[in-house]
Amino acid sequence: MNLVPQVGMVELLTLAILALIIVGPKDLPRLLYGAGKIVGKLRRMADEFRAGFDQMAREVEIEEMRKEIEELKKVNVEEDVRSALGEIDENLDVKKQSSGN
Repeated sequence: MNLVPQVGMVELLTLAILALIIVGPKDLPRLLYGAGKIVGKLRRMADEFRAGFDQMAREVEIEEMRKEIEELKKVNVEEDVRSALGEIDENLDVKKQSSGN
């Protein structure tokens, strides 16, 4: 959804003629210079906002990755392997006993 209205050539020409009539040819360059400065400021503000938003998004992603790493550090792989091997040994012992009887 585009919230900014589309400005065509006819609209720009109409605005230019109105500005020329209202402001006059003498002050028109000063008006256009001021408008250009305002547009530049608005663009810089939008860029700063976008950069800040992108930085926050990166920080959130980094924090999520940090949490995942901490969770992985808590996992004790050696203990899990020993437990699984112990269960396998128990199952083998049970099978040996049942086949030997």
